[in-house]
Amino acid sequence: MYLRPPSASEEALTNDWIKVRQSGIKYYLSLGDQRIVDKNFIIRPKAEFEVGRMTLGGLLALGYNVVVSYKRASSSVSNGNLSLSLETIDTLGETFVVLRGMNRKTVGAEATRMGVNGPWITKSYLEMILQRKGVPRLNTPPLLPNTSMTSNQERVIVAPRPIRTSPNLVNRLEDLSQPWTRSPTKSKMEPIVATWHFISSDTSHGSSVIDSSSFRDNMKIAPMPDSYDLDRGLLLAVQAIQALLENKGPPVIVGIGGPSGSGKTSLAHKMANIVGCEVVSLESYFKSEQVKDFKYDDFSSLDLSLLSKNIGNIRNGRRTKVPMFDLETGARSGFKELEVSEDCGVIIFEGVYALHPEIRKSLDLWIAVVGGVHSHLISRVQRDKSRVGCFMSQNDIMMTVFPIFQQHIEPHLVHAHLKIRNDFDPVLSPESSLFVLKSNKQVASQDILKILDPVKLCSFVQNFIDIYLRLPGLPTNGQLAESDCIRFRICEGRFALLIREPIREGNFIIQPKVDFDISTSTVAGLLNLGYQAVACIEASAYIYQDGKILIEVDHLQDTPSPYLQIKGVNKEAVAAAGSTLKLDGSYTTKSYLQIILERLPAMQRSYSGIHAQQAARLQELVEFIQSQGSSSASESSPGRDAAPLEGVIEDMQARIKRLERWHAINTVLWTFLMSALVGYSLYQRKHQ
Repeated sequence: MYLRPPSASEEALTNDWIKVRQSGIKYYLSLGDQRIVDKNFIIRPKAEFEVGRMTLGGLLALGYNVVVSYKRASSSVSNGNLSLSLETIDTLGETFVVLRGMNRKTVGAEATRMGVNGPWITKSYLEMILQRKGVPRLNTPPLLPNTSMTSNQERVIVAPRPIRTSPNLVNRLEDLSQPWTRSPTKSKMEPIVATWHFISSDTSHGSSVIDSSSFRDNMKIAPMPDSYDLDRGLLLAVQAIQALLENKGPPVIVGIGGPSGSGKTSLAHKMANIVGCEVVSLESYFKSEQVKDFKYDDFSSLDLSLLSKNIGNIRNGRRTKVPMFDLETGARSGFKELEVSEDCGVIIFEGVYALHPEIRKSLDLWIAVVGGVHSHLISRVQRDKSRVGCFMSQNDIMMTVFPIFQQHIEPHLVHAHLKIRNDFDPVLSPESSLFVLKSNKQVASQDILKILDPVKLCSFVQNFIDIYLRLPGLPTNGQLAESDCIRFRICEGRFALLIREPIREGNFIIQPKVDFDISTSTVAGLLNLGYQAVACIEASAYIYQDGKILIEVDHLQDTPSPYLQIKGVNKEAVAAAGSTLKLDGSYTTKSYLQIILERLPAMQRSYSGIHAQQAARLQELVEFIQSQGSSSASESSPGRDAAPLEGVIEDMQARIKRLERWHAINTVLWTFLMSALVGYSLYQRKHQ
């Protein structure tokens, strides 16, 4: 049933209504007819929550009126990803076939496989009912009481009294002081449905709104004046694409820019799932020679000529070959053919420099995303500084830790048509957490392969170095605590910040899935702020995964036996895998840093974490990072001399090349071994 607010006018939109769904003894509440229609698809947010029966009674008591109600009888089957339903609506007297799913391409492919080609209905049941029966009119005002006044009855006219107003008159609900247990009320509510406008890019037309199709070539979308949260930004982005398709036609080329860790990739793939388009990362356009020098955040590391050629081909409706870049080897691995179909007509480019003037001039929609774990690191540094009695503003930290962003990325984001602030913090969200079981019990690789799906099995080797940075002066009890450190990882020639902050629950380590790439200038900036390298861990990891769980066998340097980690988003699946491998009773929730420190003599278990064997290695790594960071800074400011320590850089590059050669040989051998084991396992299963 749909409830209309008591203050609604005759022209009130259905979005202003409240939808109440009763299923059995349960009631569910949602706001109106919230949805997006894109071609044959209805995109509906999952914004329904359970309420009690008293809530419905309370709404009716407040003056809400039931304007439309219908009964839906549904029979459905589901395989986890898709559901097929036959739904009968009593008011319409018809039965409809409904196919639902979380992935647009999967829903479309299943409809094609079933041979259902339409005609598709994009109207909601509410729309169809209103179209047949019309919108119910508001209740007419009550009749006046039938008390006729006699002609000779005197009418007493009372003189009005003066109204005294208080200067602190409270006339809005949000002006009242509310306890923290109540839902916060926004003083300035953002509109539920925003409106995109188009302006002429031809200066001769000024900035007037263009409605005629004759000006399509000169039309561009007008920027939204405000910034929006991630959910509302996603809705507005999809609406902007629809407006561009309707007013300018395909293709629509979208660019999403912002700092590392802000949520660009997540937003791009959510949009692609709704619109049904492809996403191209600007990382695919890295130049091999620039990447080998760790210049990931340098604009010159992008192959602009190839990017411009690809965008030009897409604009003219031609097929184009988009590069594929292998971050492990630091080289281009080939090309893939890309064509924007007429059915979709949209392509999304996402990357740090997606809104650079040289790139955005070829795009139709500019979207900027800020916040996320990028802001989390700045807040973390500010917190550490305040703990040692030194206050630093976020702007000062930004200039030191993210100099490239401050100078070369942030100035371009202000020109975006849509500005999105990502307030979502994955560190504090249990939805993005991994459940981890860790054990040092020895398990044969054959036993690991038995519990994984052989069809989806993927295995590889990964070598990494974890470096822990700590700010001197932080309160300590004489032991080095991982929570006081910022950990970053050097892996496959890249630097990544690892934000863990785990929660320990029984045998489980619950940690957020937060790893995002950073540049050497960011690490060098942390060192310039006073952080010191206090420990490092070198390891080789043998990783097996099948899409449901990941099993990692870590061989730590100077540790006699490897450690096995089982990771997954499903706690029960992780526990079942551990039980199958007979690991019960051998779990530990200690971090690798704790394990290594406990192996040191008692004299060396200080808060610094450095011992004689690590000191020289850490010094080499720190000097290399500082030299790379200063090199990036000097290139961003022309006229400076090159950074010193060229001998250290050459030595480190030689070490990395030797490690890459060893890694390539190890990968080939490991792949051959895994193939043999999988083949033998399948052979045994077949004969059994």
